[in-house]
Amino acid sequence: MPKVVPSTLPLSGLFAIAKPSGPPSMTVINEIKHLIGNSKLFVEAGKLKEAQDNRKNKGKGGRGRSAREAVKIGQGGTLDPLADGVLVVGVGKGTKKLGDFLDCVKEYRTTCLLGCETDTYDSEGAQVRLAPWRHVTREKVESMLDKFRGDIEQTPPIFSALKMDGKPLYEYARKGIPLPRPIEKRKVTIHALELIEWKGGDHSFRYPDKKFSEEEKKALEQTLQSVEKDVQIKDEPESIPEVEVIPTAFVLKMKVSGGTYVRSIVHDLGHVLDSAAHVVTLTRSQQGKFCLEPTGESEVGCVPWEVFQRANQEGDAGEVDEEGWREWEREVVDRLEIVEGKNN
Repeated sequence: MPKVVPSTLPLSGLFAIAKPSGPPSMTVINEIKHLIGNSKLFVEAGKLKEAQDNRKNKGKGGRGRSAREAVKIGQGGTLDPLADGVLVVGVGKGTKKLGDFLDCVKEYRTTCLLGCETDTYDSEGAQVRLAPWRHVTREKVESMLDKFRGDIEQTPPIFSALKMDGKPLYEYARKGIPLPRPIEKRKVTIHALELIEWKGGDHSFRYPDKKFSEEEKKALEQTLQSVEKDVQIKDEPESIPEVEVIPTAFVLKMKVSGGTYVRSIVHDLGHVLDSAAHVVTLTRSQQGKFCLEPTGESEVGCVPWEVFQRANQEGDAGEVDEEGWREWEREVVDRLEIVEGKNN
């Protein structure tokens, strides 16, 4: 941790949080807004006093701007609830730099589970289709990865919030509405892609309990057939053994350009393997210079989420050091890329 906090306050800058799997990105941001908005690191003394006065006045029926509104805060690329890892945060004028992190190279690790396709392409969704998986070997997976390296075109998932003629794609799929036109493909770059762990059946992952009904499968089939002929949504189960067999799982590591759908890579890989696959874990291990495990001088680590959780639980009762700084403030400054010394 730094021994000296910069003397020119308040600060504007960027730092990263190690987001856990579970909460949405905006929940994480909302959880730290109160801390940021009440810290002299990021808010001018006059605004902090105004916020304190407003809190007192609220008890007397008064209204005013709260501390959490005294400074801008945003994030540089959403992570879904399932995903964990690097979540870049901008404070003050640092929010103007967040756009740089949408298009930068990102690194991910993802665990893929064979034999089942879901509507969301991950374990948070519902089973859409089952397919054979016992024929898939490590060698077969590695031989197919080259199809996804370099500059490729990706079709965004049909069950996504992307809109076509003002309507989300998932609405077409759920209601069996024909698509006005094929989903526009995206050009993305897969800078690196490798299989780093073959789990086989040595894991605890299982298919989602929720399943598509026959009516839901028919609706999805009708939507897809409007732009792609001969699409069939049906299970292709292998013969069921007397003892339950755990489906194969493996872990991929990849570096990709902005806008890449990691879930689509796993989904499409399942298809070229003559099987089906979905994501069961997803970690963003690096985004720009921020990473979970920094190894070089140019890389910056992340503030553990537990640091902010403790700060919220302790409130004003939390310990401060000899200079008056709390644990979370020291942790943030230690990893802060300062954009400007004055936040006004």
